[in-house]
Amino acid sequence: MTVYNFAAGPAVLPKTVIQRVQKELPNFEASQMSILEVSHRWQPIVDLIDDTKARLLDLMHLSNAYDVLLLQGGATLQFTAVPLNLATQFHRIGFIDTGHWSQRAAAEAEKLPQLTAEILASSGIDHYQKLPVWPQITNKYDYIHLTTNNTIEGTAYHTVPTTALPLVADMSSNFLGQTYDFTKFDLIYAGAQKNLAPAGLTIVVIKKQRIQQLNLPSMLAYSELAAKDSALNTPPVFQIYVANLVLQWLADQGGVEGITRINQRKAARLYEFLDQSQLFTNSIKASDRSLMNVPFTTGEAQLDQSVIQAAAEAGLMNLKGHRSVGGLRASIYNAMPEAGVTELIDFLADFEAKHK
Repeated sequence: MTVYNFAAGPAVLPKTVIQRVQKELPNFEASQMSILEVSHRWQPIVDLIDDTKARLLDLMHLSNAYDVLLLQGGATLQFTAVPLNLATQFHRIGFIDTGHWSQRAAAEAEKLPQLTAEILASSGIDHYQKLPVWPQITNKYDYIHLTTNNTIEGTAYHTVPTTALPLVADMSSNFLGQTYDFTKFDLIYAGAQKNLAPAGLTIVVIKKQRIQQLNLPSMLAYSELAAKDSALNTPPVFQIYVANLVLQWLADQGGVEGITRINQRKAARLYEFLDQSQLFTNSIKASDRSLMNVPFTTGEAQLDQSVIQAAAEAGLMNLKGHRSVGGLRASIYNAMPEAGVTELIDFLADFEAKHK
């Protein structure tokens, strides 16, 4: 039986990458040392870090006007680091509330003294089943923050909203999973554990002109982290190594443009099934649906649980919805093969036929 992992994160990785990791794990670069034990100061690792940064910028079509930081702490730490580094002129940030993670980002920013976090638009009144109307912005803000993909709610931006103000994006759950004009962002951050690498690595892509010399704690200061090439302390070497392999795999898929087409096809097939189903429903506005995270439900908690259990017995793992909303959720990130989506649709159709 083939097992497909639909977890929201940590999430599925490409099979070929896992196989290569398995092969190289005991003997990295013919050194007779494992990647798990080598120093980050060793030249092959320095080269690996440089190559990873270059591959990221190339896939995002960004010039050397941007820098890449390879950090720890998860995207959650960036809820604090970003305002400390960027909200230095007006001390005011505008947030677009599209669900749980945008709310968390605003709440963490609000904890900082002498800083105001304002919700400029929210789809809470619509139970986060669509994206809010983009606001008319009249006040001065250091930047506007948005979460491009909402892992729990199942919504996503498919184009970059137009604004004259600097944009900051949390792209944790659709990083490199769909095309954007990345040049429209001053800063992008993403936890790697959904589309890029095991948990423990966080990506920050920032315009170099936005890196300021500030009197901040060292591990929160982008200037100090950039000056040390992300090695102000020991970086997560293994996670960076896996990320590099995934970036190579992604290039083989046709880059972000190629994987976007694949992801659109996977998502369209699953949404098409849900839309015609008489048992399962997805309530998200069609134009705002995520390519990465597809929540759905039977409408009955006990029946949802029966689906989850039967799916696991069929090798379709981790379909339980987030604890805050319940139901079911299929996360179909870059590494989820189209065959996995086919198996899921076939299973759901069979389950529906037996439970009409």
